[in-house]
Amino acid sequence: MATRSGEPATLPTPVSSRVDAREESHGAALSPTRIRLALLALALGGFAIGSTEFVAMGLLPNIASDLLPKLYAVSPADANAQAGWMISAYALGVVVGAPTIAAAAARWPRKRLLLWLLVTFTVGTLAAVVAPTFGLVLVARFVAALPHGAYFGIASLVAASLMGPGKRGRGVAFVLSGLTIANVVGVPAITWIGQQAGWRVAYLAVAVIFALTFAAVLFAVPWQAGNPEATMRRELKAFGRPQVWFTLGIGAIGFGGLFALYTYIAPIVTDVAGLPEWAVPLILVCCGLGMTVGNLVGGAMADRSVKRTMLTFFVVLMVALVGVGLLAQNWVVLAAGVFLVGASSSAISPAIQTRLMDVARDSQSIAAALNHSALNIGNSLGAYLGGVAIAAGLGYRAPVWVGLVLSALGLILAVGSFAYDRSRAKRGLPVAGHTGAVTTVQP
Repeated sequence: MATRSGEPATLPTPVSSRVDAREESHGAALSPTRIRLALLALALGGFAIGSTEFVAMGLLPNIASDLLPKLYAVSPADANAQAGWMISAYALGVVVGAPTIAAAAARWPRKRLLLWLLVTFTVGTLAAVVAPTFGLVLVARFVAALPHGAYFGIASLVAASLMGPGKRGRGVAFVLSGLTIANVVGVPAITWIGQQAGWRVAYLAVAVIFALTFAAVLFAVPWQAGNPEATMRRELKAFGRPQVWFTLGIGAIGFGGLFALYTYIAPIVTDVAGLPEWAVPLILVCCGLGMTVGNLVGGAMADRSVKRTMLTFFVVLMVALVGVGLLAQNWVVLAAGVFLVGASSSAISPAIQTRLMDVARDSQSIAAALNHSALNIGNSLGAYLGGVAIAAGLGYRAPVWVGLVLSALGLILAVGSFAYDRSRAKRGLPVAGHTGAVTTVQP
């Protein structure tokens, strides 16, 4: 059963308290203070996830020298490229975990599911702290990533419910704001800690943030029932819709542009721009500020036009990558370019999330999570192909050009997706409208 807006109907489960019953329905039944606290708790989870996902990028040389000392002694570039597998391992964990958990646990009460996901994050991150070898660290990072997409997916649904009708893009953006703020504050700070005390201490700090998030969600987020009519079969129907695959492709390939650059930002800063190691966190702050601004702008624009948001910011992303590729030796251009790369990519993310929720129709739980599978395929792809380019002897600028190609392919897929909508509309066939309802649009 679906509402007119395309969201799955949320049926209350039997509860003894009137307060719990009201909390299950929608955010309007809660006080503004309670809603703000709940949204902040959900965003804190995004902050923790942003920290665990991106901190490796600023500490890549430190990780490589510690876990791969023999290779690092012979070739730091090859060791950095191999250490980049940590990013790929995490990204692949997201890809596997997001649809699996979202489809299997769609009936679970949302708050209960969020709490279990946060427990997995904490345990998996601690496992990476104590793992003695590079191979075991890869396994720990894979396990820690499994809840990533499901957390953002379920948290986005909860936030959208709390925000109310017509504000889905802003609800998604609020949850993602924790991730973007992590790139302003958390990632640079934890990177600095890792540079001073070792990368394992950095990940220990991340585990503490996850534990704090567990407490915040436990006490601040209202109870919400899952969808009792949801089944894995119904959720998996999303994969039978061509526009779902189009949208996943946009994220999976297009977002490689961000991650090809971001994964190797530390050697780009030190080897290409010639800046000292302490400048790496400062450049990461530039990217984080861009992500924060882009996320807020993209969330508001996505509520008006998903198409315009997506196409505009893919063009901005490509222009920014060209600037970094040509002029990275100039630290001012590098900082500005990294800011624009972060801003444009983060502006696209809420649009992809909203688009997926539109085209997946009644498979809302898996749609909300699939966005992060797609983005982390882009993470893995960008990190891997950038590493291949470096290992081939093309230098540390090469990942930027790899990212440009991936972003261009993402733009082409976006144009193709909207052209497919126009083609169906001309034939009088239904397409997913902006609100998520299945409608027939004018070409």
